[in-house]
Amino acid sequence: MAGIESELRDEQQTVDELYARLDTLREQTRERLAAVRRHGPSGSPQNRSERDAFATLYEDRLAQLEAVEDRLAFGRLDLSDGARRYIGRIGLTDTDHASLLTDWRAPAAQAFYRATAAQPDGVVRRRHLVTRGRSVTGVEDEVLDLDQLGEDGADGTVSAAGLSGEGALLASLAAGRTGRMADIVATIQAEQDAIIRSDLQGSLVVQGGPGTGKTAVALHRAAYLLYAHRRMLERSGVLLVGPSRTFLRYIDQVLPSLGETGVVTSTIAELFPGVVATGSEPDVVTEIKGRSVWTRIIERAVRQRERVPREATSISVDGRTVVVEPSDVASAIARARRGHRPHNQARSAFVRDMLSRLADQYVAQLGWPVAPDDRAEIVEELRTTREVRIALNLAWMPLTPQGLVQDLFTKPYRLDAAAPELSRRERGLLQRSPDAPWTAADVPLLDEAAELLGEDDQAARAQARADAARRESELEYARRVLQSSGGDGLVSAEMLADRFASSGPRLTTAERAAADRTWTYGHVVVDEAQELSSMAWRMLLRRVPTRSMTIVGDVAQTSSPAGAHSWTAMLDPLLRSSWRLSELTVNYRTPAEVADAAQRMATVAGLPVSPLTSARDVAGALLSEQVAPDDLVAAAVRHAQEWLTGLDADAGGGRVAVVAPAALLPDVRAAAQEAGLGAALDPRAAGGGAANLDAPLSLLTPRETKGLEFDVVVLLEPDQVLAGGAGDLYVAMTRPTQALRIVHSRELPTGLVTPGT
Repeated sequence: MAGIESELRDEQQTVDELYARLDTLREQTRERLAAVRRHGPSGSPQNRSERDAFATLYEDRLAQLEAVEDRLAFGRLDLSDGARRYIGRIGLTDTDHASLLTDWRAPAAQAFYRATAAQPDGVVRRRHLVTRGRSVTGVEDEVLDLDQLGEDGADGTVSAAGLSGEGALLASLAAGRTGRMADIVATIQAEQDAIIRSDLQGSLVVQGGPGTGKTAVALHRAAYLLYAHRRMLERSGVLLVGPSRTFLRYIDQVLPSLGETGVVTSTIAELFPGVVATGSEPDVVTEIKGRSVWTRIIERAVRQRERVPREATSISVDGRTVVVEPSDVASAIARARRGHRPHNQARSAFVRDMLSRLADQYVAQLGWPVAPDDRAEIVEELRTTREVRIALNLAWMPLTPQGLVQDLFTKPYRLDAAAPELSRRERGLLQRSPDAPWTAADVPLLDEAAELLGEDDQAARAQARADAARRESELEYARRVLQSSGGDGLVSAEMLADRFASSGPRLTTAERAAADRTWTYGHVVVDEAQELSSMAWRMLLRRVPTRSMTIVGDVAQTSSPAGAHSWTAMLDPLLRSSWRLSELTVNYRTPAEVADAAQRMATVAGLPVSPLTSARDVAGALLSEQVAPDDLVAAAVRHAQEWLTGLDADAGGGRVAVVAPAALLPDVRAAAQEAGLGAALDPRAAGGGAANLDAPLSLLTPRETKGLEFDVVVLLEPDQVLAGGAGDLYVAMTRPTQALRIVHSRELPTGLVTPGT
C-alpha cells in the first residue's frame, strides 16, 4: 500500500504541474486576446487584417485550452532508454520549449496504443492514469518488458484479454451514460488506433457491428487528421455528416475535448444552403428518390426547359418587325449546348446568339451601314423589349433547383415527360401539393439540379447591382457622418465606409463552407453511412473531389430503404477502386448476453452481420417479460422507473431509453407522467421535435436511437419493430451498456431467445 500511495503522490505532483502550465497558457492567451480587442478596428486595412488574424488565432487557441480540462493527462510511457513520456489531450511545453505532455496524436504517442509484450516498441511499462477532476485517483500498469523493468517494477501487472488498459477501459464502459458522447482517447485499442492513423488519401470504409466504437473512431480520426495534415485541412475544412441533428448534438463535445473546434457538422438534410428539410414521407417514396436513375431524370427535365417554339413570333421594335424563328432558336440552342456549360450559364450564350440574329434582321431593315456602337444600342434595345424577353425565356427559361424539382413533384405532366424509367404508380407516389415541405430525400435531388443548372447569370447581375447600391448607401451615410462631425480631411468617406463594412462578424472557414454549396472539403467523415442513398453519395462526392473520406457504418443496421446492404454494391459504381475496407471486431458497449441475442436475431433475419467478440459480461443483462396487450405500456414504465431509481443512486448517474414503435410512444409518455416521471422525462412534445438526451429518460423510435447509447433500454414489442425492418430491431437491441429489458405481448421473433423473465 505504501508503494501505491507513493506512486499516486508522484503522479499527482506531475499532474498538478501540467494543470499549472495549462492555466498559465490560458491566462496568457486571454491577455493577448484582450490586448488585440482593445485596439479596435482602427489603423490601415493591413493593420486591421493583422489584428483580425491574431484575434482569431487567440480565440481558437483559448477555445482549445478551455476544452481539454477533463483528463488532461491520462497515460505514461516508461521507455527502454530510461526516458519517461506523459500522454495527454494536447501537447504542452515549458518556457524553454521542453516537452511536458505529448499530444495523443503525435508519432511519439503511438506506442501508448499499439505496443504489446510481443512488440514492445521500446516501451518497458505503460501506465494509465485514473483521474477525477484534477485529482489522480489510481494508476494501472502494463509491464511489456519484465527484464528491462527490473526489481523496481515488481508491482506492475501484465494486461489480460488482449485489451490495452483493461481496467481503465472496463471502468469507462461501466460508467453511467450522460446526454453527450464521451471520447475514448485514454482507452483507444490497437485495432482502433490503426484506423485512426490510417493514410489521408482515398476513402477508408470502417465496417463494424454495434458497440465497436465506429463513431468514436471516426471522430478521433478527424482530430488526428487535422493534427497530422493541419496546413492542408485548415484551409478547406473537414465535414462530418451524421444521421440526425440529435446525433450531432450527442457527439458535439468530443472533437472540442480532443482540441479541435473547426469541423463542419451536418446531416444530409442540411447540406443544401437555404433549404430546411422538415418534411416526412413514406419509406417507399424515400426509396424511389434515392435511386441513381434521378441523374438522368433531372438532366432530362433541364433539357426539356430548352425548347424550340412550334411557330414563329413577330415582334415590333421601334416600328420595325423582327421575327423569332424556330430554326434560329434551334440553331442557337444547339450552339449554346456545345459549350457543355450548366443550363443557366449556357443560357447567356443562347441569349447573345438570338439577340445577334434579331439585330441582323433589324439592321437589314434600316438600309444603311450601322457602326459597332450603334449596333450595341440596337442589341440593348432588343434585350430590354418585353416581348423579346418573353420569347427568349419561353425558349430557354432561367431556372432554380427548387423550381425545377418542385415542378416535377407538383405537375404530373412534367414528371411523366422527364421520368419514363419510373412506373405510373411510382410517379403517382411522388406527387404532392405545392406547399409540402422539403424532405431529406429531396435534398440530393436539389443538389443534382443545382449542379446541372449552375448559377443564374441574371441573379448574379442583380446581386452586383444590389452590392453597388449598398455601397453607395454606405458612402452617403459616411459623408453625412463626416459632415456632422466636422471631419478634418484625414479620413475620407470611402475609408469610413470600408471601416463600417469590416466591422461586422468575421466568418470562420467552417461557417463559410457551411453557407457555400460549391465548397469542397479536404476530408469528409460520414457516420451511419449505410443509410445514404445513391443520390446522397453523389451529393457528398461533389464536396470532396479528392475522395478523401472516412466512411463508417454497419450494413446490418441499415434502416433506410434507399440505403446500402453491401459496401461493394453501393460504393464500387461511385468510387471504383479508390476505397479500402477496415473492420472493427470487438464489441465494447453491449454486454455479451445482449449482443449474442441480437446477433442470433439478425442472423435468422438474414442481415449481413459482422463477427463480434464482446469485451465484457454483465450479470442479468437480458430479461424479457410477456404481458397482456393492455398492460404493455404500464410494464414498460415500471421497468424504466425501477432502473431510474437505481441509476439515480449511483454516483455516475445514467440514462434510460424506452424504445418503441412510434404509435406507442404517446401512450408511454402519458403513462410515465402519470407515474411521476415527468421531471425525468425527455421534455419534447409527443411525436415531434428532437430528443433531449440530457434527460434521464428518453422515449424514442428504433431509428431515432441510431448512433446513440444508454445504460438501459426498455424495448417494447420487438415483433412489431421487426415488421418495420430487421435492421431497426438490431439497432434497438444493441443500444444499452448495462441491461436490455424486453416487454412484449406478442410472440418474440424467431432467434430472439431470452434466458429468463
